[in-house]
Amino acid sequence: MKKAYLGIDIGSISTKGVIIDADKNILASVYLWTEGNPINASKKVITELQKQFDDTQYEVVASGTTGSARKLVGAMINASIVKNEITAHAVGTTTLHPDVRTILEIGGQDSKIICVEDGVAVDYAMNTLCAAGTGSFLSSQSRRLGVEVEQFGQIALSSTNPTPIAARCTVFAESDLVHKIQMGHKKEDIIAGLCHAVANNYLNNVGKGKKIASPIVFQGGVSKNVGVVDAFAKALDAEIIVDEAGHLMGAFGAAILAMKSEPDKKFSFEIADMTFEPKEVVCQKCQNHCEIICVYREGQLIDSWGNRCERGQINA
Repeated sequence: MKKAYLGIDIGSISTKGVIIDADKNILASVYLWTEGNPINASKKVITELQKQFDDTQYEVVASGTTGSARKLVGAMINASIVKNEITAHAVGTTTLHPDVRTILEIGGQDSKIICVEDGVAVDYAMNTLCAAGTGSFLSSQSRRLGVEVEQFGQIALSSTNPTPIAARCTVFAESDLVHKIQMGHKKEDIIAGLCHAVANNYLNNVGKGKKIASPIVFQGGVSKNVGVVDAFAKALDAEIIVDEAGHLMGAFGAAILAMKSEPDKKFSFEIADMTFEPKEVVCQKCQNHCEIICVYREGQLIDSWGNRCERGQINA
């Protein structure tokens, strides 16, 4: 039986999963919406991965998680390794693009930049405060304009005169967008302006003070928008590489990290049929009053975290 490795990236908007073989080829992949429930989303990802997975030839011997709910889902799936998004994205991207110098990533609710030298992440920045440079901003504006967000990119490329749109924050951008609509700007020019606003917001906030060197790889859900890709290429006067699996890079990196870990924790697809419940306990044993998260599987405590001293430790 050949060895395989599973990785899950649990974000606030989307949850991604991949299974790779020992040569780091993707055997199965899933991308779906988190819908505010990382437990259910992860169970759905595992179910869909199993449908694509050939268990007559391969066995998942280790798993890894990353993303905002990485610890919770890591406890669920008995992950061999739990890593932050910066590490996972850097590992995944440098595997496919060994010479990469800059990684631009824009997701649904946040964005990040990772600067790489000799295959190692040496600097990074994240933005979780303003949505003006993220996918959720484009989605909300697409509804306002009555255009599917998936069509934004091609429509933007048809514009020869993008409308300047203030993108310092969501409130200013939306106000300026309404003003430009009322002034009679063409829809394609406004959409192109929105794509440029996302790129400029990112470079002026997340990328501020960072050395953005080529090769540049752009990933995350927004990288599928060719209008934003074009806006970055013009703003940076550089080629922007968009990998076909760019939206899966966090999960891909988590799977690779699982491969490199000590596979001492077994993974089972039966997890998708189990009941998991997180509960919060406020410890009263000292003045810290730590909020401790306990995760139960089929009513049995499997993990807990959040205590800042030994008195708040809750053992599974």
